[in-house]
Amino acid sequence: MNVLGISGLNNSVAFKKREFPNLPGVYYRIAQGFDAASALVTPSGIVAAAAEERFTREKTTGAFPVHAMRYCLEAGGLKPRDIDFLAHNFNYESFESTYRKSDYTSRLYDAVFSRQALLACISEQLPGQGWEEKLVQVPHHLAHAASTYYVSGYDESLILISDGMGEHHSTTVAVGSGPTIEILSQTPSIHSLGILYSVFTLYLGFVFNMDEYKVMGLAPFGNPRRYLGKMMELIHLKDNGTHSISVLFRNETELQRETYSATLDVLAEMFGPPREPESEITQHHMDIAAALQNALQNALMHTLRHFKALTGMDNLCTAGGVALNCSANGVLRRSRLFSNMFVQPAAGDDGTALGAALYVRHQRNPKAQAKRMSVPLWGPEFSRDQIAPVVEQAKEFDHKLFDNFDDLAAAVAQRLEEGQIIGWFQGRMEYGPRALGSRSILADPRPQDMRERINAIIKKRELFRPFAPAVASEHACRYFEIDEGEEDLYAHMLFVTRVRREFREALPAITHVDGSARVQTVSKEQNPRFWGLIRAFEARTGMPVLLNTSFNVRGQPIVCTPKEAVETFTTADLDALVVGDYLLTRR
Repeated sequence: MNVLGISGLNNSVAFKKREFPNLPGVYYRIAQGFDAASALVTPSGIVAAAAEERFTREKTTGAFPVHAMRYCLEAGGLKPRDIDFLAHNFNYESFESTYRKSDYTSRLYDAVFSRQALLACISEQLPGQGWEEKLVQVPHHLAHAASTYYVSGYDESLILISDGMGEHHSTTVAVGSGPTIEILSQTPSIHSLGILYSVFTLYLGFVFNMDEYKVMGLAPFGNPRRYLGKMMELIHLKDNGTHSISVLFRNETELQRETYSATLDVLAEMFGPPREPESEITQHHMDIAAALQNALQNALMHTLRHFKALTGMDNLCTAGGVALNCSANGVLRRSRLFSNMFVQPAAGDDGTALGAALYVRHQRNPKAQAKRMSVPLWGPEFSRDQIAPVVEQAKEFDHKLFDNFDDLAAAVAQRLEEGQIIGWFQGRMEYGPRALGSRSILADPRPQDMRERINAIIKKRELFRPFAPAVASEHACRYFEIDEGEEDLYAHMLFVTRVRREFREALPAITHVDGSARVQTVSKEQNPRFWGLIRAFEARTGMPVLLNTSFNVRGQPIVCTPKEAVETFTTADLDALVVGDYLLTRR
């Protein structure tokens, strides 16, 4: 059985622009269906997966993922006619009557959410393949749940899905047992923790539905106690493990609901005027971010304690946009509420393309094998023959071809030791938002000024933003507060933990202000080339740790092709670029 999964709502932003043509651009991010992607699941397992943004270069795009679909088919050696089911990550059909209650929401349903609107996109981009019979619409939170549970390796698990919203819900608690997923509890989107976090993101001068990770990175600079009492006034924790957030249903008109203007007015009354974008970030803003982060963690722990007691489950799987909050994930792990925990690395809506495909597969074939996923290197890769012409055309750079990887790693390690910042392009592209050593920018984590250099000169972003350490798995427990045997939990860069106190001064570029780091462990088995480079750096410096950040600059998706890698090398102030077996340097 071949199942092609897709995510995204192609008409969402275009519809909002037609209905509300004069809004400031930032409000068009308040919409459903971003992070379009495609994933291919066949009898041999997960064959390919990639986000549409990597092909169109429009960050977090919700456009119909035709480029990602074509890539997945090519990677699987399939034609559209070979696909048995096309699985989509939303199913609004059971909510149609709700949308028919007003002219505006009825138009919204017809243009964006209906099966007919989706089929029209499919037929336009990939005509004549009988898609109407093949299309299966999967409820959004079930797609999230499948994306994490079916690749966790667990025979049973509690499942927590928390995001902005699906069709109608923002939090879902379920139990996975064998091939089945049973929903225990759902919280309506009007009480969404994810939306509350996003509204505060907007209040703090960042972009709704895009910059929430900036608020997470800002929080450690603040004092949570200053505003935590006020913040918890916004979230009512209920005895049944759920919560309500009344400030989100202050918005009564369509315009208010599309901008959260009434909610923002309440926040201004409680916390003062909102921060203007690009203006100074003050201690006041840091303290608000810290309180918000703590409130989110309190609410998640409240829900999980209740359902842990109710079910007795000892494993936890999570997904949804909130599951990308690495600080919250670290708190959940350190609580030891569950013996085992798994977070799907593409936890946002791009991951629901995979989840929808896996859900359809397991519904049709309950005996389908489910095993623990490795590092999700499921994107495009390029051979030496494909890379060579791109390198040859980049005549403004010198280049050298290495026939032995150990020699290449040694040469790059020497440059890193000398303080150079290097683009690293290898193998298959990662699935999800994290650069895990295939499309990365790398540097020595020991210089005091390295974080500021990369933020200001290379990434051109806010100076408070932290960077992740990539550490050889066999040394992870020595440098970071990771228990022996848990190294693989950190392979996807989804948990914040503490740098061990004795190494914080030695690793200033990856140690955040509170002594923490978003660690990525790298093993020889899962990513041999990246591991080999880290070990080559260790051979020169005694330090098996590199600073790892995504290979892109501000406002751009992570690079996908060798051509994009060379173009970014050209415009960013990187010192050198490695593409496959080639090392490019500036003259």
